[in-house]
Amino acid sequence: MERYERALALHRMFKAARYPLASQRMLEELGCSRATLYRDLAYLRDVLGAPLDNLGDGRWRYDEHEGSRFELPGLWLSSDELHALLAAYQLLERTGSGVLSGALAPIRSRIDALLAEQAGGKRWPVERIRVIAAGQRAMDQLGFRLAATAVLDRKRLQFDYRARSTDERSHRTVSPQRLTHYRDNWYLDAYDHGREALRSFAVDRIGHAQRLDVAAIDLPEAALEEHLAAGYGIFSGAARAWATIVFSAKAARWVADTQWHPKQEGQVLPDGRFQLRLPYSNGKELLMDVLRYGADAQIVAPVSLREQARASLQLALAQYEG
Repeated sequence: MERYERALALHRMFKAARYPLASQRMLEELGCSRATLYRDLAYLRDVLGAPLDNLGDGRWRYDEHEGSRFELPGLWLSSDELHALLAAYQLLERTGSGVLSGALAPIRSRIDALLAEQAGGKRWPVERIRVIAAGQRAMDQLGFRLAATAVLDRKRLQFDYRARSTDERSHRTVSPQRLTHYRDNWYLDAYDHGREALRSFAVDRIGHAQRLDVAAIDLPEAALEEHLAAGYGIFSGAARAWATIVFSAKAARWVADTQWHPKQEGQVLPDGRFQLRLPYSNGKELLMDVLRYGADAQIVAPVSLREQARASLQLALAQYEG
């Protein structure tokens, strides 16, 4: 641990302590020699200006009046925290279709500089973190920025929307509630004033967006969760049914450790197969996820969803006949 990180660790210990800290405890926390500890305490007090009092008998504390107001100058983060920030930056950069890169570039440069200061100029290899975006769709950067700004500034938003399922075009005025990143793509959860209902909009289908100088309506988080997260996947609306799916013993090893829905119910059957129950409002996405398991998955209930799966498989099989 370098002096930078030891000073940060000491500062946090003194800020959190309700009673004076003993030298022995600090030595155990820092894992350094007694001489190094006393040099670090002097550095914290004399160079960084910490209101540090030596009470004698190896006991130290921040001044009871000044300690609560004192903070280290500048941005002080440990190397682990900086590495975590850099990893988060890398994740956002690769999952945001580049729309966040420009805004985050100054933060990336600052983190790089701080790491270089701590590591004597050594570069941290960000390429060691690999993020694969399998289903990411092209997205307009301006549309994403306007949607994000409207969410954060709590302003209404106008835009043209082209529905993916019907290709229908419509003009919407909404009160943005939140941005959702789901399966490598961004969605805008909003109250649609024309429909007088909550809706989720794929950001990549939004065009000609314009932020309005009108305050957005704020809906309770509980209402958002009930409408937008009750069903399965990205489809909104209250759950209308529960699906029961049985997976083969081979597939059970993966399915049992996967969260399909926060309210799912799962159990291992006596023969090693895995039974999964979960709520859904629209069966389309659930069917796609189940059918990718092929013969290792069987929809047991409800009958309507089972028949949809049968019809889908028959249509797929017909593509290979003749």
